Amino acid sequence: MARSQATCYSKSFLGLLRYNRVISFVPRAHCMQVRTKCELNGIVIGLYLKEGEKDPQLTPNGEKFDDRVGGKISELVRETHMIGELGKGRMFNNVDKEFSSVAVIGLGQEGIGYDAEEVLDVGMENARVAAAVGARFLQYQGAQTVFVDGMEYPEQAAEGAAMAVWRYNVNKRKNNRMHIPKLELYGSADVDAWTRGLFKAESQNLARRLSDTPANQMTPSIFAQATIDSLCPCGVTVEVRSMDWIEAQGLNSFLMVAKGSCEPPIVLEIHYCGSSPEDRPLLLLGKGITFNSGGLCLKSKQGLHEHRGAVSGAASVVAAIRAAAALSLPLNVSALLPLCENMPSGMAAKPGDVITLMNGKTLCIKNTSSAGAVMLADPMLYAQNTMKPKLLVDLGTYARGVRYGLGASSTGLWTNNSTLWKQFKKAGSITGDRVWRMPLWKYFKHLIEPNMTYDMCNEGRGPASSCLTAALLCQLVPCLDWVHLDTRGTGMLAKHGVPPYLLRDRMTGRPTRTIIQFMHQLACK
Repeated sequence: MARSQATCYSKSFLGLLRYNRVISFVPRAHCMQVRTKCELNGIVIGLYLKEGEKDPQLTPNGEKFDDRVGGKISELVRETHMIGELGKGRMFNNVDKEFSSVAVIGLGQEGIGYDAEEVLDVGMENARVAAAVGARFLQYQGAQTVFVDGMEYPEQAAEGAAMAVWRYNVNKRKNNRMHIPKLELYGSADVDAWTRGLFKAESQNLARRLSDTPANQMTPSIFAQATIDSLCPCGVTVEVRSMDWIEAQGLNSFLMVAKGSCEPPIVLEIHYCGSSPEDRPLLLLGKGITFNSGGLCLKSKQGLHEHRGAVSGAASVVAAIRAAAALSLPLNVSALLPLCENMPSGMAAKPGDVITLMNGKTLCIKNTSSAGAVMLADPMLYAQNTMKPKLLVDLGTYARGVRYGLGASSTGLWTNNSTLWKQFKKAGSITGDRVWRMPLWKYFKHLIEPNMTYDMCNEGRGPASSCLTAALLCQLVPCLDWVHLDTRGTGMLAKHGVPPYLLRDRMTGRPTRTIIQFMHQLACK
């Protein structure tokens, strides 16, 4: 009789979850009681999809917890007709004395792995989704500590949970900020994998914060200070270059974009030494426009606030290097981050202006709104000459074409080396943050040059804006393996097809974890 009453009591506190949407069946009379109890500990466990006549199965750690509570979880799963559908679950209260709430979340099919058609390790992504859904719901219930079942992929479960509970809430009153619970691994001995996942998620959360901060609170100078605060404690060298140095080095293309704003431009040189100092480094080049108004070619007022995210390329570079240092990756990484605003003024670059680059070629600025390739042109040439890298990766929000073609499904990738494309493809399939190769044909090169009065143009001819931008930058890396990542569809505000571990209408921090995974593959062959 006591067992039956306990079961009914638990059933009265069910909550139905579907990804990050929560439909609560908690009776109004018990809301305050549930809130008080949930301020302790919560736990997330996984449930595999029902197959045929076989009942849905809990994960191995879930079965251990079920044994601990005398089979109550499996009984409640049967009574509530759960089938283990991915991202759907229920929350049970008063099942265990230590854990005030237990979130049982569907993991989808058991034993699923890499899907060649989706270019995705589905099992890893399912673990991220389930951990994210459960951790976020327990966060909403007020849990101070959330224990997460490793779900056979503890690294990915840590990523999903840590990204799901993170919030950018600096500009909210302290008493209105959502509490971010402490995350702990439950039932698994693979603490190293869990810790790696937390490092990667925290790095992406850093990129989200740097990108999401309002432009008046994230000027080039403030970004530089935030970079120093993030990297120097990890043993990474950060050198801040001011206007005098920029002019002395002749980075004229960068100054053409920066001179429209009263905020002084800055260039950051970053060096992480994880192997022998004689080893040539991987060079990361991030677009760092802290606000892109479009200059004299002013962007539409609708959605203009989103262009604070034009700094997301530089933010991802900072975050990736922080992760490399935290994970002690055995490779050398250097980065160059030109930081400025693109604003309209009497000093701003005018459409049709022509500048001479460090390599002697002339570049016409037809569209001041497409400033990414312009600002990176001379810094890219400077970095190749001084840092002598073995490989160059540049990333940023460059052109709208990739957003029309790929949406938020994946980051557009252009490269002059097919082996590098395979490495990034593998990295994206593991992290769930995919990339997709786009063409870098001579066809596009002919559309940016030649012209009777200048050598190259930042706009080119025709509608393929992202391919034309890649073709322009390709002319600046004639003798080096190079990868170009355009994050215009993935690195700004999340709007469509948002995974449960990110937030709609907030900056994504993508593709930080894919870059970290690529560096890991490069270092640990």
